[in-house]
Amino acid sequence: MSTVLSRADIQTNNPPAFPIAVVRRFWIPAVGLLVASSTVWFISQREPGNSELFSQAVWQQVDRSDLEVVVLERGSLESQSNIDLVCEVEDVRRDNINGTTIQWMIPNGASVKQGDLLLELDSNPMQEALDDQILLSENAIAEKIQAEANLKNQLTMNLTAEAEAKLLIELAKLELEMYVDESNGTQKLAVAANKRRIDDVNNEILAAQATMELRREEQRGVESLFKLGYANRNEVRRIELTYLQAEGQFAAKLNQLQSEQSALKKMQVYEQRKDLLSLQGKVATSERGLEQVLRNNEAKLAQMKALMRAKDESLKKEEERLARYKDQLEKCKIYAPQSGLVAYPTSKMAEIREGVPVIFRQKLLSIPNLDSMQVETRIHESALDQVHPGLPVRISIDAFPGSHYHGTVKSVAVLPEQSSWSGNDTKVYQTIVTINEKVTGLKPGMTAVAEILVDSATNVVNVPLYAVVEHEDETYVVVRDGDNRLQPRPVDLGRASETRVSIQNGLSEGESIAINAQELVGAIFSGVKESTPAS
Repeated sequence: MSTVLSRADIQTNNPPAFPIAVVRRFWIPAVGLLVASSTVWFISQREPGNSELFSQAVWQQVDRSDLEVVVLERGSLESQSNIDLVCEVEDVRRDNINGTTIQWMIPNGASVKQGDLLLELDSNPMQEALDDQILLSENAIAEKIQAEANLKNQLTMNLTAEAEAKLLIELAKLELEMYVDESNGTQKLAVAANKRRIDDVNNEILAAQATMELRREEQRGVESLFKLGYANRNEVRRIELTYLQAEGQFAAKLNQLQSEQSALKKMQVYEQRKDLLSLQGKVATSERGLEQVLRNNEAKLAQMKALMRAKDESLKKEEERLARYKDQLEKCKIYAPQSGLVAYPTSKMAEIREGVPVIFRQKLLSIPNLDSMQVETRIHESALDQVHPGLPVRISIDAFPGSHYHGTVKSVAVLPEQSSWSGNDTKVYQTIVTINEKVTGLKPGMTAVAEILVDSATNVVNVPLYAVVEHEDETYVVVRDGDNRLQPRPVDLGRASETRVSIQNGLSEGESIAINAQELVGAIFSGVKESTPAS
């Protein structure tokens, strides 16, 4: 608790340099005797030369000295670097019930160095899971290789199908171009050939007609000879047959001419249009076929790529699981991250011992670094405005009387502790004080006293706190005058420490004061009550 005291601050509207609660802490024995009544008392002096009262006083000469203003609080030691180690091995059974069994552990309280083995968990379930995962990873690798081969094959097939579709388009266009060529086109040549056949048939008709007329003349000649008796009946019949054959040949050529002419007309009127439409449709169909091939290629390639990505992601997942299982297997052995002391949890609900299963993220042990310690304490709200990070601190340890360490305020909590919010008006704020030098022999949990130096005064008149008394809103010290009488004298107080307070006005260096004034206060002040109560 801080011990700052200023009478001037108390009497004025200025914020007090130290809380009133602190004043009462040190002065309550005297004040309880004098100000418990609600009435006003007059101050009177006992008779001079009262040897009995004078002999009870303990005298001390007033001098000047340096005065330190401190906030004194008790706390407990802890390590500045306290590393908590938790179970990082997952439950391979995924039930969060069985956990992983502790096979071996270093004794509680053992001193360890960085890298020492602290605790070993059962690694058999994790090893089995790792072996299974190796097989799954190999299968995933094989599937990815097959997916890569399928993707390459699909790329080749896509190129082949696209080339074939483009070739069909070129052939269809070439065929159409050959058909519509006005000089050497397929249709032009077919019409010319048909016309040549018609010409040939016309020539053949003329030849057949001439042959028929020749056979007709021969028939007439033979018939005349037959009538004259120079030819027989067989010759007449033979020549008639020859004539009939020539006539039939002539008729056949006429029919052939008609057929060829009909064919030419059909070719020029219908087949030309049909063939042109067919060739144009073939070109359009080939072009649409190319579009379809491109879309099919794109879809199949996308499917293969998606399958490839799926296999790749599957392989990554399997490899991640494999790496995690390997990491989990390594984490079955826990090593010291720093040198220090091994401390296991003391809770019976989470007992740490060999043969007991532990679950994922369960705290296993702590490794406090005993070379660097700090004090965890709590500052009363009345002294909160005086304490801030960076202030120097003197630290003493109850377990080692006479030991002193230098420290520094590291942090002051912004909010009070929750335990101080319920049912208690007193609020305290957690404060951390670091010990600046390296220490030996100190252990966490030891009781420490922190003297936080919040202010200091140099070469000031100061007296013990028990030499100061308060009566009716005035502060007094008891001095010895020249006739060895006890004389209460009003003074103005300044800054105070745990045991002493500075005097701003009313007391000079060299004077003698009673340092046990609070024991004599009842005898020093006496008076008669007024009839009117004090407000």
